[in-house]
Amino acid sequence: MVTRLSTQDAWNIAAAVPDPEVPVLTIEDLGVLRAVDVRGDTVRVDITPTYSGCPAMDTIRDDVILALTAAGFGQVEVRLVLSPAWTTDWMSDAGKQKLTEYGIAPPSGRAAVSSGTIRLAISVRCPRCGSLDTRETSRFGSTSCKSLFECRACLEPFDHFKVH
Repeated sequence: MVTRLSTQDAWNIAAAVPDPEVPVLTIEDLGVLRAVDVRGDTVRVDITPTYSGCPAMDTIRDDVILALTAAGFGQVEVRLVLSPAWTTDWMSDAGKQKLTEYGIAPPSGRAAVSSGTIRLAISVRCPRCGSLDTRETSRFGSTSCKSLFECRACLEPFDHFKVH
């Protein structure tokens, strides 16, 4: 007997796919999972990259297809949706907490909504010791979505997920 899987079932399966660059996060935590639609044994999933050209999107697509196929869906379509553009505002609070526990400073503040907004960097809290006495050492960290910081209190380097 074949069990019919619902849109919510498909969402839950896709939502559990880990981000290949920061595996402590799921694609739901990250906010790149945008929509799931089930019609019969076919499921369509929309994902939005954290930035255009993100190299992780091919892996995410393949992992979503594998997870949903393994769950019993006969046909899986994953669409890359570029508009609206992804923003760190889409990250879940649970995802931001997971980043901190993993040793990556989560984005703080909200993404600029108008081109006239001037962003000021006040301080980034060290995810290890909590100090605000930190400095950016490189605008690009382990991925283009992150910058590299150093804590002056505990002297540990850490990635900071950029507000985007």
